[in-house]
Amino acid sequence: MTPTLTAFKASPDRGRGLARDMRVRWAFEELAQPYDVRLVTFAEMKEPAHLALHPFGQIPTYEAGELAIFESGAIILHIAQRHAGLLPEDADARARAITWMFAALSTMETPIVEREVAMFTEHDKSWFGERLPAVEDRIRVRLSQLSKRLDDADWLDGDFSGGDLMMVSVLQRLGSSGLVGEHPNLAAYVARAEARPAYRRAFEAQYAVFLAASGG
Repeated sequence: MTPTLTAFKASPDRGRGLARDMRVRWAFEELAQPYDVRLVTFAEMKEPAHLALHPFGQIPTYEAGELAIFESGAIILHIAQRHAGLLPEDADARARAITWMFAALSTMETPIVEREVAMFTEHDKSWFGERLPAVEDRIRVRLSQLSKRLDDADWLDGDFSGGDLMMVSVLQRLGSSGLVGEHPNLAAYVARAEARPAYRRAFEAQYAVFLAASGG
């Protein structure tokens, strides 16, 4: 049975590939697995039918037969465990790849999302000028640690894995902030991942949705 992924009908990222369905699309493409996409509006995300799939009224969700799950990390881990390609065969290497998936979401993404929230909802506050640098300093600490760990390797632990897919997806959220560029090896790491054919296919698919929604 072909799984169904939910995604924004009109993504607030304006087609930049930052919405979390992009991560799942990328994983499916890396694994050469077919998938369907059901587009939902912001209003539909708050209706009972969608809340039954995602109790927090967000995207993405994944449905396959009787199984319905949510959270991009959980979805990617599920499909990576079912299909070879994103997790190593060796048990120890597999555990390390999964660890990097969790590190991307728990350690790296948290201050990055905090920065996004500050930029969009707090920019007009009197204390914004002090808060933003403090948040960015916390991000810099994490980026420095990640840069040191990556060093001159292509990927975090051997071959490309779900850990890299998730980590790059998180780093992309820094966009034009220039923070990733402070570490040339991290900038090259992101560019290397974005050059993968599977990433390009996933990006083009989600960008086509943006163009359709914007009348492009």
